Amino acid sequence: MATTADQLMAPGLTTPPTQSVLATMAATTAAGTNGDTSTKERQQEQQVDQNNKSTSPKPNAMPSLKIAKMMPNNSNKEKRVYKIVLTGGPCGGKTTGQSRLCTFFENLGWKVFRVPETATVLLSGGVKFSDLTEKEAYKFQENLIRTMVQIENTYFELGVSSTRNCLIICDRGVMDASAYISKDKWEKMMAANKWNPVEMRDNRYNQILHLVSAANGAEDFYSTEDHACRSEGVDLARELDYKSAAAWVGHPYFDVIDNSTNFEAKMNRMIESVCQKLGIDIGDRLQATSRKLKYLVAVLPPDSEFPPFQDFDVVHHYLQSAGPKVQARLRKRGQKNHWSYIHTQRRPNVHGQARIEVKTQLTHRDYMNLLAQRDDAHFTIYKKRRCFLINNQYFQLDIYKEPGHPRCKGLVLLETYSSLTGDALKNCMPKFLNIVKEVTGDPDYSMFNLSLKEDWSTTKKFCRTATHDKGATNGISKTPLVLNGQ
Repeated sequence: MATTADQLMAPGLTTPPTQSVLATMAATTAAGTNGDTSTKERQQEQQVDQNNKSTSPKPNAMPSLKIAKMMPNNSNKEKRVYKIVLTGGPCGGKTTGQSRLCTFFENLGWKVFRVPETATVLLSGGVKFSDLTEKEAYKFQENLIRTMVQIENTYFELGVSSTRNCLIICDRGVMDASAYISKDKWEKMMAANKWNPVEMRDNRYNQILHLVSAANGAEDFYSTEDHACRSEGVDLARELDYKSAAAWVGHPYFDVIDNSTNFEAKMNRMIESVCQKLGIDIGDRLQATSRKLKYLVAVLPPDSEFPPFQDFDVVHHYLQSAGPKVQARLRKRGQKNHWSYIHTQRRPNVHGQARIEVKTQLTHRDYMNLLAQRDDAHFTIYKKRRCFLINNQYFQLDIYKEPGHPRCKGLVLLETYSSLTGDALKNCMPKFLNIVKEVTGDPDYSMFNLSLKEDWSTTKKFCRTATHDKGATNGISKTPLVLNGQ
């Protein structure tokens, strides 16, 4: 009923960011171009590029998948094409969510395309999955993925050719198929088709929105009556809901929209999440609820204590800027020599609104070009990032690695986005982690400050204004958060 895809990308999306996009980034992130990026750094990056080419064979008869722009800078006039996936278990609100997003963004002047769920299209043609043999079911899922990719690519190309900003809403995405097939068969299918999860999961879509099934937290509203292809009971619906969420663990912009509020508020939280990632000022049209939270973790527990997780190698470079009010950095994130590249710009608060992060996905070439603007006042930050899902909450655990400043040695920070407060928030936190305290907005745990080469007591670059929204901690205690009796 759900599906997945390979590293295919629409041919129309293989174009790298335009020179005007790069020029805008250069103008807003650097006072001047520093051309002294070390030869060693360039050789290392070029070696990574060669490794990618040698270890990422292309699927037969299918184009390679790339995304040109994830979150272009709002200050330029470049058109935006933003691709999201609505996923989740049965009766989670995906159909209504599509409609609400469509209305909201059309009212903003955007063009909106809605990609139909491929599984529903195929199953409504007389296919009964339970009647298929094991071999037929495997082949059906494989062809379902390929069909989904081609359908999505059709809409992606329309988005590129549109003269307006374009939102493309996918009813489930290519990683969803793994929820309906065993792990062994999934890995066999990926290997046979030369697919890799970084392209399938991280680079193909800009944002994943998991709408939790009503079977998990809103059981009184769970129903299968209005869906011709839906027959799951509550217990099975819960299981499928968890599996569909687990399929997307590891995506850098994965938001879980749970049933902690009424349905109307749930839909508003979904729209708010997309607007936040796009950097769109929603004013008072929607009540801002979710905020970024950060916690200091005492020590990394054994892997066996974690739920299923995905680990990534992450490298951050800070770039030159006109001052601390505007911060810019590059991020390289990957698994097994498959990489994605992101440019992030943090803008100051304007008229009391939350601080905005604008993110742009880059090609490797653009990433290498922007490295020339690296700020030598900062160390390069190396991390292992562990992503996992627990209690319907998505977490990222950053484990700092050497080389780096001694202040970062052994540092482990936990991050999540949540609208919960008090005991409700405490109860959803991972009990197996020894959380020392909350450090949301604490400049001592800002990556910008942690990466500074100079001593904090003497440097003029230390940013004493928290880089997160000051309002992010409203209602949150700054005293140590005690879990598990610790």
